[in-house]
Amino acid sequence: MTHSRIVAILTVAAFAAAMWIIEIADTLFGGALDAAFGLRSWDLGAPWTVLTAPFMHADFTHLMSNTVPLLVLGALVAFSGLSRFVWTTLIVMAVSGIGTWLLSAPGTLTVGASGLVFGYFGYTVLRGIVERKTVDIVIMISVVIFYGTLIWGVLPQSAGVSWQAHLFGFLGGLLAAWILPTRTRPAPSVQGGYGPYPDYRY
Repeated sequence: MTHSRIVAILTVAAFAAAMWIIEIADTLFGGALDAAFGLRSWDLGAPWTVLTAPFMHADFTHLMSNTVPLLVLGALVAFSGLSRFVWTTLIVMAVSGIGTWLLSAPGTLTVGASGLVFGYFGYTVLRGIVERKTVDIVIMISVVIFYGTLIWGVLPQSAGVSWQAHLFGFLGGLLAAWILPTRTRPAPSVQGGYGPYPDYRY
């Protein structure tokens, strides 16, 4: 495993650890951090909450439901390397946050890492199709088997569940998988003086 992948996986673990530390602090402050750093739809005063809202959670039950899939799916994205993981995370945060901000009722406060979870899910699924490399296809199949039912979360559900964050997080993951450059393999060369094959991509 490369250094880039190790750092990316450790970053995923740091994300989860930060969420738990923040939730402990938020509990001690009576939910003040959620109000300050959560995403409030149609509020133009705090655009930076697009990046902070995923680290906030309504309570420990909410946080626990997001922690395991975040670690698993985030680690699978991190397997692509640190740069790709960072860009995927930023794209998912932006698309999920903006979509939630636009489509939620004015003044709705949205918190939680589920947008990231759905984004990582979308990324790992489409990346297997885009890359067409064995490891990415195996990851795609595994994710579909174990987390395929997540897709129903993009539909409107019970009150208090932000399907908007789920839907746009998923779309953000698809976008990241599509627009981030593919990893290429070096073209093999032919021995015996015939020279290398022309460049090609798998």
